[in-house]
Amino acid sequence: MTILVTGGAGFIGANFIFYYLRTHPDCRIICVDCLTYAGNLSTIQTLLGNPQFRFYKVDICDRAAIDVLFQEERPEVVVNFAAESHVDRSIKNPALFLKTNIHGTAVLMDACRKYGVKRYHQVSTDEVYGDLPLDRPDLAFTEQSPLRTSSPYSASKAGADLLVLAYHRTYRLAVTISRCSNNYGPYQFPEKLIPLMITRALKDQLLPVYGDGCNVRDWIYVEDHCKAIDCILQAGQPGEVYNVGSQNEIRNIDIVKRICKELGKPESLITYVPDRKGHDRRYAIHPSKLMHLGWKSVTPFHVGLQETIRWYIKNMDWVKAVCKG
Repeated sequence: MTILVTGGAGFIGANFIFYYLRTHPDCRIICVDCLTYAGNLSTIQTLLGNPQFRFYKVDICDRAAIDVLFQEERPEVVVNFAAESHVDRSIKNPALFLKTNIHGTAVLMDACRKYGVKRYHQVSTDEVYGDLPLDRPDLAFTEQSPLRTSSPYSASKAGADLLVLAYHRTYRLAVTISRCSNNYGPYQFPEKLIPLMITRALKDQLLPVYGDGCNVRDWIYVEDHCKAIDCILQAGQPGEVYNVGSQNEIRNIDIVKRICKELGKPESLITYVPDRKGHDRRYAIHPSKLMHLGWKSVTPFHVGLQETIRWYIKNMDWVKAVCKG
């Protein structure tokens, strides 16, 4: 089977490729990435000589280039990780997020229709549901929860999700969507909370925390997310949405304190900065629909965090390389 993975030089996309080649040795991966700041060839360098892997530097918004690629490679499955994903950047430049996350998705699905792709999978986010109050721990989003976005980023992802479902309804394109909670693990660009805190703490730099630090997120180790997508590709039903989460809710400030403890750094490095505009207070999703397909999150947070910290300690040269572009 030939699988086309977009955004494959980025954090989750690269981890998915590593996982899939390891667990499906008979498959062939076509990796597409336009190598923005968050995608770097150094992440997938070890795969470039693999005969079952091929890399293309292509922007998913480039309709002509995508058409040529599909014509040459004839993928049977497309998994779309390619997206602008950092909320702060979306506040500064919403147009870029609309272009990549919505227009790029349309370009891919048009190619899927033209070349008879058997399955298109859209990697989305739990942020499309908006947030929940901190004083209602009993509440969690399901796939039936209304979309109530808070940022240009989440709005662009919600728009893409609706477009994907529309292509299923209108054109009968076989699609699935996964909406995942916050990921962490190896190869994450150090602008997101966990790698940012790890890399700054290692250099004894101040650790900036938004607002009061009490924002709550459900954290999932990236390989558990990759296994979830694999499960959906194998057993998911076309036209369906699946929530992916570990039901592991932790306050941002508590994560930063854990990182300080693991690295033997003083909590005096923590500094509070003005809150992000429209900052969601709490995310929580229930993955029961996906669990019925046989998947579950298996990595305890303390184990995943320790693995992640060890990886960044060993790979600070990678951090320097991606930060330099």
